[in-house]
Amino acid sequence: KKCNFGESEKRQKKTAKIGKNVYIGEIVFIGENVIIGDNSTIFHNVTIHDNCQFGTNTLIHSGCVFLEDCLVGNDCVFLAGAVIGTDGFGFAPLKEGGYAKIPQTGNVVIEDNVEIGSNATVDRATMGSTFIRRGAKIDNLAEIAHNCDIGSDTVIVGLTGIAGSTKVGNNVMIGGQTGIAGHIKIGNNVRIAAKS
Repeated sequence: KKCNFGESEKRQKKTAKIGKNVYIGEIVFIGENVIIGDNSTIFHNVTIHDNCQFGTNTLIHSGCVFLEDCLVGNDCVFLAGAVIGTDGFGFAPLKEGGYAKIPQTGNVVIEDNVEIGSNATVDRATMGSTFIRRGAKIDNLAEIAHNCDIGSDTVIVGLTGIAGSTKVGNNVMIGGQTGIAGHIKIGNNVRIAAKS
């Protein structure tokens, strides 16, 4: 099926660049200045905000959301309901009580051959970028917080939460329901058992 834009999407069509042999399903929103690489598939009910870029052979399943300025490499897969580039959880306590929201002005950079599971979330950086490096695999319902850097060929199993500004090395295996504190560094080839 060729790319078909409805009447409400004409504004996006003027600035979005859609590659060759791209399938776009029903009820898909594509924002301004988006680039979709060749041979990509975007299933129904996907939202892609302004200035996102996707390489070739991208596969995006139903219900995924990409917030502004996300950059995705080649041969990546996003399973149903994944959310990429939502605001990081940044709040400053106020002297008089309550919290002030800290603007989250960065983005998410996902390199080649990455798979993100269903309902997993990768937060945009407060400043700079949150990185998911080449070949990383992230399971369902995982949370990658703002400014994390997940190394190449690292596997993160479901229900794992990684707090902000944590750097995870290459070829790491993190078992399900693991909780990792923020601002730490995990070296290459580390194995972390489930529920750690």
